[in-house]
Amino acid sequence: MRKDHQLRRLTVGEECWLWSVRHRHDGQTPCREVLSLRRDGTRAVLRIVFRAGPGRRVPDGLLHSGAVMDDRRRVLNLHEPGVVRRFLDEARSRGRLPSAPGVTELDGWPLFDAIAGDSSN
Repeated sequence: MRKDHQLRRLTVGEECWLWSVRHRHDGQTPCREVLSLRRDGTRAVLRIVFRAGPGRRVPDGLLHSGAVMDDRRRVLNLHEPGVVRRFLDEARSRGRLPSAPGVTELDGWPLFDAIAGDSSN
């Protein structure tokens, strides 16, 4: 059995991406689910962040780890490689993949809307 916080590999063409999913909260901000991606061999990190809010749900005792759901009951599982690939492709199509070392943070909900609109996974 794998550990949820362990880095996983995703191969896209000639690129290898390392990714993980974490649940975060600090008492001052709503719970959030974070999908982190890093192209192997670089220090440029893309963090796709899903914050809980009206019409937006993240794991809080009712949803399983990695689940993000909207008020239309569309659910995506961030632990699924195919879902991660779709988020990566959507971020790429929007020109949002990081190229310089450091962390680039994106709101995940606009990406969610684009991805969940064409899939029921």
